[in-house]
Amino acid sequence: MSSKKHAINQDLIRELAALLNETELTEIEVEQDNLRIRVARQTQVATAVAPGPMIAPVGITSPSGKAGQGADEFADHPGVVTSPMVGTAYRSPEPGGAPFVSVGDTVTEGQTLLIVEAMKTMNQIPAPRGGVIKSILVEDTQPVEYGEPLVIIE
Repeated sequence: MSSKKHAINQDLIRELAALLNETELTEIEVEQDNLRIRVARQTQVATAVAPGPMIAPVGITSPSGKAGQGADEFADHPGVVTSPMVGTAYRSPEPGGAPFVSVGDTVTEGQTLLIVEAMKTMNQIPAPRGGVIKSILVEDTQPVEYGEPLVIIE
């Protein structure tokens, strides 16, 4: 392996490691030009937790209006829009800005639903079809996995 290619690989590995830290993921894998790189870290489970304020868990509301188990229950929904990559989801174009879409909005094919940041690149996630936003399954700045349900359009 040439030293130039070796340096590029080290830079990519450093970027992937930084992405792991930013998103709090435990592993990430990329494949590019017959090169596959997997970066993983071990997590340690805390055995003691300091007492703090109690925060009630927030459930995701399904299209029927009932609190659900989370995004997994929408994986087979015919109107689901999934993440095409691992990264961080942003619901607005800038911090504190108005979200791209809200529940109840009518969207057209190609309209930006949200952004997924991966490796310091902002990737717009377009609506694959027109319809009405029934559910938004991610919070602003939430880490997302490849294939994770993001939005339901009906």
